[in-house]
Formats: sequence, C-alpha cells, structure tokens
Amino acid sequence: MRLPILTPAEMTQDQRAVYDATVAGKRGRMTPPVEMWLHSPALADRAQSLGAFIRYDTVLPPAWNEMAILITGRHFTAKFEWYAHRKIAIEAGLDPAIADAIRDGHTPDLTDPAAQAIYDYASTLLRTHQVPQILHDAMVTHWGIRGVVDLVGLLGYYSLVSLTLNAFDIPLPEGAVSEI
Repeated sequence: MRLPILTPAEMTQDQRAVYDATVAGKRGRMTPPVEMWLHSPALADRAQSLGAFIRYDTVLPPAWNEMAILITGRHFTAKFEWYAHRKIAIEAGLDPAIADAIRDGHTPDLTDPAAQAIYDYASTLLRTHQVPQILHDAMVTHWGIRGVVDLVGLLGYYSLVSLTLNAFDIPLPEGAVSEI
C-alpha cells in the first residue's frame, strides 16, 4: 500500500468529518478507496457521497448495478474491487455464471434484454470510449434516460474507485486470493 491509512486520532477536522459521514452512511464502515481519498478531504467528501448514491440509489436493480460494477472492476483489473463486489453481486442475486463470464473476458449469457442493455452499454463504453446509437437506444428503452445517466455515472465512479485501488496498491485481505 502506497499511502498510510489514517487513524481517527491522526485526522484533521475535515478528514474526521468525512470519516464520520462515511461510517454513519449506508456503507456503515470505512472503505479502502475512501481511506486513500481522506488525504484530500474535499475529494473524499464528494466522492464518498457520490459513491453512496451510485451503490445504493440508482434506478438499476441491485444485481444489475453490481454487474456494471464488476464490468468496470474487470476492465481495470482492479483486484480489490473484483474481490469486494463479486460477493456483493452474488448476494444481490447476480448469477455466479455471469460474474465468471465477465471475469474470464466472455460475454455472459443474459436472458433478460434489460440486463443485456446494461452489459452491452457498459462494456462497449469502457472498451471503446464511445456508445453506438443502437446501444444507447436500447438502454433508454429498458431503463429510461435516468437509467442511462445513472449507468454512466456508475461507470465513471467505479473507474475512479478502480484507479484509486490500483494506483495506491490496495492489497486483498489477508488470505484472500485474486480471481483476476
């Protein structure tokens, strides 16, 4: 790990305020990216607030929200992100075979066209940095304009998370083995 994890006793007033807000929020605990962002309290404050929305309050159902998080984590080979969210995705109802396909770089077998729209949009945008009109239209058809905006926000936020975890070399928990 390239940055120290601050203890509450070491934190400035601004850092402590973000720490307290994060722990008191929907996450209920401090997470590794926020621990790194605390070194820039204004960034940490804004990012953790956005993250709480992206994780818990988009219009996408939890399993499909988590699928998009896995697509992003896999795109960046963010080992900690994959480790943390694969379990959450399965608990949210994502078929493990879908997670396995994403992990292995294969297109998952999605029988739900609304889930397929999320997969296609997310994987294409991350891979090519563009979205063909047909994929955009499919997202709007299944999820509405808000769904498209929420998905793009999710991809951006979890890109930031993945880059943070990779840049600061956040290790997996003791005894955990990377799948990616």
